[in-house]
Amino acid sequence: MELFDTHCHIDVADFDADREEVLARCQGLGVRHIAVPGYIASAWPKLLELCRTHPGLLPAPGLHPMYTAEHSPRQLRELERLVAEGAVAAIGEIGLDYYIEDPDIEAQQYYLEAQVVIAKAAGLPLLLHIRKAHDPLTATLRRLRFPHGGIAHAFNGSLQQAQRLIEIGFKLGGCATVTNPGATRIRALFRELPLDSLVLETDAPDIPGIRHRGERNSPEYLPEVLAALAEVRGEAMETLAERTTANAWAVFRRSRENLPQVPPPREVSSGTPGPPGAGWGN
Repeated sequence: MELFDTHCHIDVADFDADREEVLARCQGLGVRHIAVPGYIASAWPKLLELCRTHPGLLPAPGLHPMYTAEHSPRQLRELERLVAEGAVAAIGEIGLDYYIEDPDIEAQQYYLEAQVVIAKAAGLPLLLHIRKAHDPLTATLRRLRFPHGGIAHAFNGSLQQAQRLIEIGFKLGGCATVTNPGATRIRALFRELPLDSLVLETDAPDIPGIRHRGERNSPEYLPEVLAALAEVRGEAMETLAERTTANAWAVFRRSRENLPQVPPPREVSSGTPGPPGAGWGN
């Protein structure tokens, strides 16, 4: 099976000690591609270099709504420059977060809209972060007439909110929350969602599954998300793997066509990294 982790922060310091080993294990487990979202501009150079040297990683630099105090309009111009260079797969992780204490809603809205405009002009999808703000975020995308879709990562809204996002071209990310039998609302939601709207993600190093509580989450645990989703939906793992990977490529179709760092899938034996230019090659 070929799997696509549509949201994983493999670039952060949590993976500095063993990143190559993690990526090698991912290849052996069938996790062939990983979308790597940004969060602050100072982390973009490392993210982009990592994706440049590892063909299975897709870069999605952006300005996260939880870090507005660290953002500036100058960074938006830098994002426009990176997009113009043509090596960006998506804009992310962007959105609205009303869950955090004392959110700066005005600043969040400013950076959201500015980045949506950049993505719209470039024909790029969005990787969305949404907490307690599904309705205003969807309303913003509708008002700006954003046509390129994307993924609402770690989706935890209602079925009605999911349907509104699906209507404007977005897929919904299922993460390790579904591995928890006690997460009854989320499991019920992902049971009901249409198959063509679903993609898989880990959000590693965050949101570890039930088997890894207290540990660093990892993209190598993506098959556990797949297995839990198959159990919840009563569908075959092979079917879900095929469909969710196809759904992910529907979002990143432009990247598959244009980015040189996205090769066709390649079989690599478990635990063994591929040669340069293939798989996670350097």
